[in-house]
Amino acid sequence: MARAPEFGYFLVPNADDPLLDIAREVERAGLGWVGIQDHPYQRRYVDTFALTSAVLTATSTLRVFPDVACVPLRPPAVLAKTAASLDMLSGGRFELGLGAGAFWDAIEGYGGQRRSPGAALGQLAEAVEVVRRIWSGERGLRFEGEYYHLRGVHSGPPPAHDIGVWLGALGPRALRQTGRLADGWVPSVDEDVLRRLPELNGRVDEGAADAGRDPSAVRRVFNVSGEITDGAGTGFLRGPVSRWADELATLVTDHRADLLVFAGPSMSGPQGGEARTQLRRFAEEVVPATRELLPSSP
Repeated sequence: MARAPEFGYFLVPNADDPLLDIAREVERAGLGWVGIQDHPYQRRYVDTFALTSAVLTATSTLRVFPDVACVPLRPPAVLAKTAASLDMLSGGRFELGLGAGAFWDAIEGYGGQRRSPGAALGQLAEAVEVVRRIWSGERGLRFEGEYYHLRGVHSGPPPAHDIGVWLGALGPRALRQTGRLADGWVPSVDEDVLRRLPELNGRVDEGAADAGRDPSAVRRVFNVSGEITDGAGTGFLRGPVSRWADELATLVTDHRADLLVFAGPSMSGPQGGEARTQLRRFAEEVVPATRELLPSSP
């Protein structure tokens, strides 16, 4: 039996966009989530966590997560404190997406340290450990890693709920690490990733099984993008509502999507009106059509 999916919107933190108006529109349209990309070195973007706080304040039902936070530029103990505070202040509407880092020239230029792929994964694994310890409620926390340490610190205040740690990953080692450590997996699904989803899901499952975990405990959070049209389909997620519904329903039934996050065109410039139309069509047409194709929950 397929699980009932949830739906959200991928918010680009462009300072020129009416970001809080967009978030309110997402909520009014009935979507449940906003994912916000995190590129601190991008001069056109506001800070992801400052925007998250504003979105949580400006809405009453939306749940928000960084899609995904740049660990090389965000010390995990402070990040954990920020995450717990956002969750507490919003009544439990925050989840934490983390990534090992990309765009290393920009990361290094902004003060981060360039890492090899293997070292970046090791740093990410330690970050997950530090974050969870800071949320533990315990006192006198100690951790000595290669990249991070905790030396006699006290955790708190606690988050309002058990925050999920979701990892953005695609490589074989990163996927197995996701299965071993994380509560969720956050890929962006294009045609290439779609073809590889059975293999990629399998690697996450392998990591979970090796750690003695139930693979179904790792939530699948898929970023999806394309164009909703009234004409014939021209490719994956490019075509009419019926095609979108078929393809999203397949992501749920065949590839175990739990949350589908729609990334539409940019809200900036002359295409801003079309971007809002795409958002409304996704929420008002695609989501109901997708749900109609899925088996009812028992």
